[in-house]
Amino acid sequence: MKVLAFAASNSTQSINKKFLAHVLTKFDQHDTELLDLNDYELPLYSIDREKISGIPDAVVHFSNKLNESDLILVSLAEHNGSYTAVFKNLFDWLSRHKLKMFESKKMLLLSTAPGPRGGRGVMDAALSRFPIHGAEILGHFCLPKFQENFESENGIINEELNREFNAVLKSIL
Repeated sequence: MKVLAFAASNSTQSINKKFLAHVLTKFDQHDTELLDLNDYELPLYSIDREKISGIPDAVVHFSNKLNESDLILVSLAEHNGSYTAVFKNLFDWLSRHKLKMFESKKMLLLSTAPGPRGGRGVMDAALSRFPIHGAEILGHFCLPKFQENFESENGIINEELNREFNAVLKSIL
């Protein structure tokens, strides 16, 4: 199985990237690829820019990566209760290139945040929106209070949260 993963953040210190790197270790029996949104820098989407310049090559490349995968893992960073600007911009460009960008793709959605909701706002947005773009969401998990509940070497250290997470993973693997 070809597993494509990315954190919806461009921060070099992203806790969602750290969480996702740990999650990918659970898929070590599969062909995995971790994308970095910093490799897909794009101009701010506007209809005028699209008319003048067309769809950027980086959007086509990212779309091709989505198409080549069997399973997509996304760890959603949250800014002000929704998508980060970098992800929303990529998402807008992707939807202009191919509206059903996640067409028939199985997805595992993750999020984490320093606060007690663990990115619940952005997760709710994605759970509502991604199926419109063709996603088949197999599971989702929000990890609250990242600094208290996660260690890079050990993963999720809160026993109850770890059980919840492993139940989600078990339903997918």
